[in-house]
This record gives sequence, C-alpha cells and structure tokens, in this order.
Amino acid sequence: MENTEKLKNSKEIVAYLVEQFPACFIAEGEAKPLKIGIFQDLAARLADDERVSKTMLRSALRQYTSSWRYLHGLKAGQARVDLDGNPGELLTEEHIEHAKQALKESKERVFASRRTNTKEKEDKPKQPRRNAPRKADAPRSDKPKTAAPKAAPVADAPLVKVDAATLKVDQGVRVVLGKSPVPATIKEVTKDDVQVQLQTGMMLRVKFEHLVL
Repeated sequence: MENTEKLKNSKEIVAYLVEQFPACFIAEGEAKPLKIGIFQDLAARLADDERVSKTMLRSALRQYTSSWRYLHGLKAGQARVDLDGNPGELLTEEHIEHAKQALKESKERVFASRRTNTKEKEDKPKQPRRNAPRKADAPRSDKPKTAAPKAAPVADAPLVKVDAATLKVDQGVRVVLGKSPVPATIKEVTKDDVQVQLQTGMMLRVKFEHLVL
C-alpha cells in the first residue's frame, strides 16, 4: 500500500522534491536557478499527491529559494530550469543583484544574532568556583629540592577573530585546532559553518568561532 502520510515540514517537502525532481532540485552544493512560475508547475504535477499541501509546498519553496546555497547559485550566464531540468531563460542582471543583496542581508542578520548571543554569554556572571577539599599534607623531606630551570616565555602571534560576514571562498585563514592555529583555505561558507581545506589536503567543516586571521 502506498504511503500517503502528509509531509510535516518544509525540510521533509524539500527532500521529497529532490527525490521526485532530481534534475531540478539539488540536496547539496549550489542549487540551480528555478524557472519563474515553478510553483504552478509543481502544484499541477503534485495535484493528486495527498502527501503535499499547496500551503506547505509554497512555504518549502520559499525556504529553498532563500537558502544561502540557492542564492550563491544565481550567477551571470546561468539559465533557469524547469522541473525536468530543461534550461530556459538566462538570469537577468536585476535578479542577480537582488540575490546578492538578499544573501548579504541574510548573512548580516545571522552574524549579528550570533554576536549578540556571544556577548550575552560573556556578560553572564560566572558562578564562584568552589575550592576543592584540601588534601592531607604529605610528610616533608629534608632533602632540598632543585628548582627546574624555567623556559623563556615565547610571545605568541596575536590571534584576530574573523568577521564572519566578510568570509569568502578561497580566502586564507587559520583554524584553531588544539593549542596552535593551522593554516587553511575556505572552500564553502554556509549559514552555520565553514568548510576549509588544510595544507595537508584534509577537508574540515568548522564553526566561525574556530577561525582566526
């Protein structure tokens, strides 16, 4: 028996669209620009599909086309595609500029919210640290201890936190791994994190707070 349980949220609907129309909707990486009026085409194709309501479909489509990876894909020379992946009209300069502005504003909102949350955590008073119970004194030795020579302090290079809103692909940064930052190159910037490539060739996905200049 065919599963007719309704899809509950936009994430499930987008995954369903990727499954039903793989030549049009992309699950990962830069998305393809969608044909203007694609909602009407979807509504017609899925008219008999009880799993998807028009209201939820419209909401899922709005979420998909406002995602960073979709806006990143709106570039000069790109053609809009229909549900079967057939190319149509080329993107106009107006639509490309609109996408760039929408992407910039979306990043600024996210990073401003993150900075506010970080500041609130830093301003929150810390709980006083309880002293651990004192251990019983060990028996003293009459033998004098020889102090180990102290190593001369080494001045660390100052670490400058990155401005997440200005990060871009192929930018050189340093990733804080353990005690020492490691040089890396940015390969992808998303709303939640950054994918970088270390000099060893290893690819990592890290949070913005782990990046310094």
